Amino acid sequence: MALIDGKYITVESESPSFPVTVTEQPVEKGITLIDHVQPQARMLSLSGVIVGPEAAKIRAYIIGAKDKGQIINYIGRNQFKGLITDFSTGHEYTIADGFTFSMELREIRIAMSSYVDTLPAPIKTQAAKIVNSGTKQTKEKSSSKNKKTTTTKTKTKTTTTKKKEKEKEKVQKVKFKEGSKWRE
Repeated sequence: MALIDGKYITVESESPSFPVTVTEQPVEKGITLIDHVQPQARMLSLSGVIVGPEAAKIRAYIIGAKDKGQIINYIGRNQFKGLITDFSTGHEYTIADGFTFSMELREIRIAMSSYVDTLPAPIKTQAAKIVNSGTKQTKEKSSSKNKKTTTTKTKTKTTTTKKKEKEKEKVQKVKFKEGSKWRE
């Protein structure tokens, strides 16, 4: 008897494998040199029988776990945690309420994201807040009653508003505290 996520199966054979990849360098005489060994994902091949009134449910669970990429726990002669990469069944007349199966399990390693959506605390405390709200347009109020303005008044008005707009257009730089490595 063996268990896959708490579901009973009968396993006739378990074949674990522990592959490695080696890098080889050819030489003029003799055998090639091997200078590096890198372990690969471990694998476990299972074959056996699933029988009983729950056989169809167990088969559906295993197929669902394989299709979803669900990590399963296997406990038998060996203990293994990984993904089901291959699952095949055989339905013969000799087994009335079940089937034979062969399964391949593969060890996995899950990578975690190193992305951080906020600044680290040392950088956040050294950056000064920018208080500039941008350039805003001003509307001149013109009334139909006061149209007696001369051209000199309008010229001085336009030159003073242009000067004010230029002053407002200055870009504010981010300021860092004294001693910061980001300070210019």
